[in-house]
Order: sequence, then structure tokens, then C-alpha cells
Amino acid sequence: MNSELPPTAVMYQTTKNCIANPLRILLGLKRRGYLRWFPNSLYLRLVFRQNLGYPLDLKNPKTFNEKIQWLKLHGGLDRYSHLVDKYEVRKYVLSQIGEEYLIPLIGVWDKFEDIDFGKLPEQFVLKCTHDSGSVEICADEKTWDLKQAERTLKKNLKRNIARLRLEPQYENIKPRSLCEQYMVDESGTDATSATTGLRDYKIYCFHGKPKIIQVIFDRFTEIKCNLYDTGWNYIPASKSYPTDPDTVINKPNKLEEMLHLAKILSADHPFVRVDLYSVSTTGATGGRIYFGELTFSPNSGFGKFDPVEFDRQMGDWLELPMEKS
Repeated sequence: MNSELPPTAVMYQTTKNCIANPLRILLGLKRRGYLRWFPNSLYLRLVFRQNLGYPLDLKNPKTFNEKIQWLKLHGGLDRYSHLVDKYEVRKYVLSQIGEEYLIPLIGVWDKFEDIDFGKLPEQFVLKCTHDSGSVEICADEKTWDLKQAERTLKKNLKRNIARLRLEPQYENIKPRSLCEQYMVDESGTDATSATTGLRDYKIYCFHGKPKIIQVIFDRFTEIKCNLYDTGWNYIPASKSYPTDPDTVINKPNKLEEMLHLAKILSADHPFVRVDLYSVSTTGATGGRIYFGELTFSPNSGFGKFDPVEFDRQMGDWLELPMEKS
């Protein structure tokens, strides 16, 4: 919605939208915690149908999206809070694969006001510890909009994304601001490149086995993503964002090491997406690998597939407890 509209016009448009789609009111109240009596399964069925256009089958889930919804309800994802907290997960990474894979930490603060920007380096990355997507990148302190970053992070620090689409793993995380070292990937692309942005390799792991790798690019223009198998063969399908077969993304220099790390970090989990970076380092052959994050319900289980059959193919890789003989 256009934020430049006067408040009365915004209110009118919001009311008009709600009248046209009463479900918006129901879902909005549920997200804000006002309808605790409303069954979570029914809420997910409504949101699922609204987003993906087909009914959610929780008794006999077959597609990847359906199985992620089942895990949100019955998979005990709440026990993974320490693995999706961007600060606490560092302890897990340290114990599993070692400190050398952690992006250097500059600081972590309970309140945005506690950050002393005069002591930060010229380049850095700020993010919230408790959610997904709240990232502010300072590539040049002379042009960086501190006020805008403050507004964005303060707003996100108040969000409880566990309630947005019922992802229990985010419920018990303490909202904090975290600052990490600014990175440049192995191709020389930095975090704010208008053409690609810093590439992160999102490795989808099923029962400890990497299956596909999603690479997102053109972050600051029109987001796209290409999918590859573990042999770095392009997959003619898309998930959540359009794919571009004409964009050639070279195989990471240390792909085999990345896959090995993903196996270790995903062990003992039915499904988890392991995000890694391949970063340029002066004097290092092929750069270095750094850990990004762990995600147990990508796109909250509402990611759109094209072709839709790929949703079912990925679902076949995820075996739920009910399916085990």
C-alpha cells in the first residue's frame, strides 16, 4: 500500500480490501494473537488455500508444502528455537563444524539504542536475531541511511513472526540486533551489488542428505533464483521466485566442502535448509565458506512451484513419521 497516501485514504483502502475479502480480517486477528481459540490447523488450511490455490491435506500430505505444514503442527519445531536464533545458532555451528565457518561477529545488543555506531567499522551488516529477512547493509557509511535502518530494525524487533504463519521455532527467541562483518563473495560480488547481491547457497537437506541448491540473485532489482542438483546441473523449475536459464551461475569453488558441511549440520533433522556463503578471502585459494542460517520451514511452507509437480517431487524426499513402516 502506498505509504504516501493520507491516513484517511489508507484507512478507506484498508476497509475496502477487508470488505472485499473478509478472510483478511480473520487472518489478521489470528496473526496478532487475538483468536487463540481458532484452531491452528484450520488457520493453516485457509492460508494455504489462499496462497497456493489447492486444499491442504494434513491427513495424507504428499507435497513438500503440505509436509512443511504438518511439521509446523506436529513436528516439534519449537525445540529448534536455538537453531534459528541467529546469535544462539553460532554455538551449534561452533560445536559441529568449527569456528572458522562463522562470520566474524562485531556485536549483539538487546536494544537498537545500545549500538555505538561510532565504534563500528566502515562496512558492516545489521540484522535481527529472531526473524527472517531483516537485514540492513552498510557498504558505505557516507551514503548509508542510518535513520531508515533504525526505523526498519526497530519495527522488526517488535514483530513476532511465529504468529504470522505459525512457525513455532521462532516463538521463544529474544529479539536482538546483531552486527556481522561485511562480505564479498568469491566472484568479487559484494552484498549490495545491483546485479546479484552477495550470493548465498541455500542447500535443501532431507534426512541429512543435500538434494537441491537454490541460488538467489538480482536481489535489488527483480529477484530470481536458479535451482541446481548436487552435481551443479541446472534444474528447469522455480520455487517462490522466477528462474532464469540464461543466467550462468558458476559452480562454487568449494561445492563438495559445502555439501559436506550441509550434511553435518542437517544430520538428525527430517528437513532443514542450510544456507552457506562462498566468500572471497585475500590469499586463500577459492575463498572461504561461511555459515548463513538454518531454516526449517522455508517460505513458511507456502512457496509456489513451477511446474507444480516439483512440489510433489520434493515432498517424496521428505518422509514423515506416519509414512515410516
